[in-house]
Amino acid sequence: MPRNTPIPLSTKIRERSQAAHSDSEGSGFMSSLLKGQRTRDDYIALVAQHYFIYRALEAATDRMRRDPVASTFISDRLTRLPALEADLAFLIGPDWREQISPLPATARYAERIDQVGSTWAGGFVAHHYTRYLGDLSGGIHIGRVIRRQFGFDTNGSGFYVFEAVADPAEFKNVYRSQLDAAPWSEDEHERVIDEVLLAYRFNTEVFEQLDADRGVETSVA
Repeated sequence: MPRNTPIPLSTKIRERSQAAHSDSEGSGFMSSLLKGQRTRDDYIALVAQHYFIYRALEAATDRMRRDPVASTFISDRLTRLPALEADLAFLIGPDWREQISPLPATARYAERIDQVGSTWAGGFVAHHYTRYLGDLSGGIHIGRVIRRQFGFDTNGSGFYVFEAVADPAEFKNVYRSQLDAAPWSEDEHERVIDEVLLAYRFNTEVFEQLDADRGVETSVA
């Protein structure tokens, strides 16, 4: 890249969130889940927390549809809430709504999404990017592992199935090009990156509390 050429926002986010992404992805809870060291109930606890996070995110999505910048990132092909509701009905039963509650970390995460999803397009996009591009990357692999471990078909793991996204890699490429084209200043880039890092931190805290709630101590490197 020639000297003085601005670094694309998508590149800055990827480079500066790499460590936070690794911390979240390698959390004790997720690591043990993917190694087959967790029970079905542990998995259900994770699905329940996802429900509260995506309920907040997709409510924010509806509010941001009229925003000229945020709306360019919105695609109904990404919507996860109906799949999560179906997963919970399968895993818990018809009274699943009465059986679940957010952990304190999840409540804080959802509150932050509510806040920026009502007032700040860049903040909304930061959370939208962190969740959905992660779902289209590692999330697809996680879904395969979950189905193998617990003997699920689609029922119980529909959250990880993106039937409407034929080519996840191409979808992510287009999304990153939209990030690079967003009419934001360098100062706004910094704010968006900071919010991405905050989103990863919230996600890690949810995993840490799942560990604590499920009676497993979080290991410290």
